Amino acid sequence: MKKQKIDTICVQAGYEAKNGAPRIAPIAQSTTYKYDNADELAELFDLKKEGHMYSRISNPTVAVLENKVAAMEGGIGALAVSAGQAATLLAILTICNCGEHLVALNNLYGGTFTLIGSTLKKFGIETTFVSAEDDDETIERAILPNTKLILAESLSNPGVEVLDIERFSALAHRNDLPLFVDNTFPTPVLLKPFDYGADIVIHSATKYLDGHATSVGGVIVDSGNFDWTRGKFPHLTEEDPNYHGLSYTKAFGKSAFITKARVVFVRDLGTLMTPFNAFLINLGTETLALRMERHSENALKVAQFLEQHPQIEWIHYPHLPSSPSYALAQKYLPKGAAGVLSAGIKGGLENTKKFINSLKLASLVVHVGDIRTHALHPASMTHRQLSAEDQLKAGIKPNMVRLSIGIEDIEDIVADLDQALQKSVI
Repeated sequence: MKKQKIDTICVQAGYEAKNGAPRIAPIAQSTTYKYDNADELAELFDLKKEGHMYSRISNPTVAVLENKVAAMEGGIGALAVSAGQAATLLAILTICNCGEHLVALNNLYGGTFTLIGSTLKKFGIETTFVSAEDDDETIERAILPNTKLILAESLSNPGVEVLDIERFSALAHRNDLPLFVDNTFPTPVLLKPFDYGADIVIHSATKYLDGHATSVGGVIVDSGNFDWTRGKFPHLTEEDPNYHGLSYTKAFGKSAFITKARVVFVRDLGTLMTPFNAFLINLGTETLALRMERHSENALKVAQFLEQHPQIEWIHYPHLPSSPSYALAQKYLPKGAAGVLSAGIKGGLENTKKFINSLKLASLVVHVGDIRTHALHPASMTHRQLSAEDQLKAGIKPNMVRLSIGIEDIEDIVADLDQALQKSVI
């Protein structure tokens, strides 16, 4: 059979029902697994054999989701963990020790900004933030001898700026660094960062992969393309005394990164996704291709409506010709730009609050990327922990509203936004 399309992968990948077995991947709600031979279980502990020994490290239901997301992204392996934040943390810790450093774009989601700018600092891992608008020379000056990676979002939250993945992967690789890309908003249905040189992909599965606001989770996907033996990553090449002197690159080759992430950090920090959440998120992925098409279609229509509305000061959506990201969106997101957009309400903060409080169909929730339409005020909510200066550097303005456009009828969505905008005039 020829290589399957993403729509088919969303439905079919990850689980193959054997003769007489359940057609739908079942929930393996078990903490442990029985073996008949002591030597066989010992080989599992020595990483000489694949299998499940304890559900803090791996689980059959979770493995179904991991296999599917890896197939969707075109990676060689994936790791499903308890949250998107856990995915970002574990991906960084896999190659970053105390006393080391990473470079990140400053337009990241507020929780990620705080994680790497504040919490990881307490672990002795420093971050330098750069702008996507900086030239290559400026960004390369931020790279230090102890820098281990560059981190960015393919479609930023909430500014919805499109990352020039080819540019940043080339910059990273010139400096023998991997590029980590958070691909939460586009999902592999709209964009596969590995096709453009990214090395590790991160997802908050809580968003579009689940799609129904039922389950918190995160996924790390390994492309298998980065050469960890270049000299900057002793974390993966040197012998690990916890596994009797095993070297991850020697023992697992292209899977060194994703293997260490599981058998060291998931094992020690206990952040594996629960079987029930994996079951629900896997169900969500089955309709992902259909949903992303509808989210993108609705969001573009909303963006076009808002761009002409007298109460809107500015609008950011990559598929608007007026967007600074329009050219990049045509290159990286030709099938659609997902369902998130941001807009500025005329009249400042008070008018912005009045608009949000006047919405009826759209709900005010701390969430994004599910089937319902939502609104949120980033400056006072998701990015509240950032200083006013850092908010502005990240593109967060006091009158910014982040809209997550759902799959409801577009006329109903527009009518709700219109009536709320009319009431926002003070």
